[in-house]
Amino acid sequence: MSFELAWRRRSWMPGSAYFRCSPVWSTLAQQTLVIPPAELSVRNNWAVLVETSRYWYNYRHAANTLSFYHTVKRLGIPDSQIILMMAEDVPCNSRNARPGTVFNEKQHRLNLYGEEVEVDYRGDEVSVENFLRLLTGRHAPSTPRNKRLLTDSSSNIFIFITGHSGEEFIKFQDDLGGPFLKFTAQSIQDWEELTSNDIADAFKQMQQQLMPQTQQRYKQIFWVSDTCQAATLQNQFYSPGILAYGSSGKKENSYSHHIDHDLGVAIIDRFTFHALDKLNGLVSSSPETASRLL
Repeated sequence: MSFELAWRRRSWMPGSAYFRCSPVWSTLAQQTLVIPPAELSVRNNWAVLVETSRYWYNYRHAANTLSFYHTVKRLGIPDSQIILMMAEDVPCNSRNARPGTVFNEKQHRLNLYGEEVEVDYRGDEVSVENFLRLLTGRHAPSTPRNKRLLTDSSSNIFIFITGHSGEEFIKFQDDLGGPFLKFTAQSIQDWEELTSNDIADAFKQMQQQLMPQTQQRYKQIFWVSDTCQAATLQNQFYSPGILAYGSSGKKENSYSHHIDHDLGVAIIDRFTFHALDKLNGLVSSSPETASRLL
């Protein structure tokens, strides 16, 4: 069962947990994301979860990523098949009034950075180069197993990425946009961009058998991005078997959901907050489709 990329502009409805989805999107998702019962026991599912932003005021991006980390683990994907990339070490940030913790709600009921979180790429390791190498499998020979996406032609891959972005690009190691914004030559050099073309070409390499001894690296990819102008990141995708969804359209922002006044920062984005509200009601055998979830 395969699916083709189809994208229509989907707009966030302020104050609501719902999105406006085109009939093409709904039909496509309905046809492609329902897995027959006979296949449930042989699913080969992986997740790549990426927080691209640095610094304390981007706390919500860490919370977004860790929220999806806990969700995919609860739904049956083990740590050995999850690649977690965290650009900022929020739990150990000196501004964190609750050291060793990350929360996605102001009641602080669940520490998202508990004892069972395995971070595979952290700090400066979260780069455009490493992300593209991860997708395409082009690593240095010394790269350890936990930093490799060991997928094959039967693998279903969920990719979630969050951070700061513009039209058809997302920034890695972003240090701009804080409350004391200063544009300097050094600050501009500190971050880099991943473009829609970069991602599209990486997916094509994953889809192709580049050499006789290699094999296709995925069966299906579900790409989800929570960032400003998120849907434009998928504009250049052209490989089969990819379903893509963004939290905002062209010229639209992705907004935070609420602020934790004890911590002094926004702690989760709206899209992630409402997506989790839906996902928390699911179990691994739920027959829900993407159109009903989002």
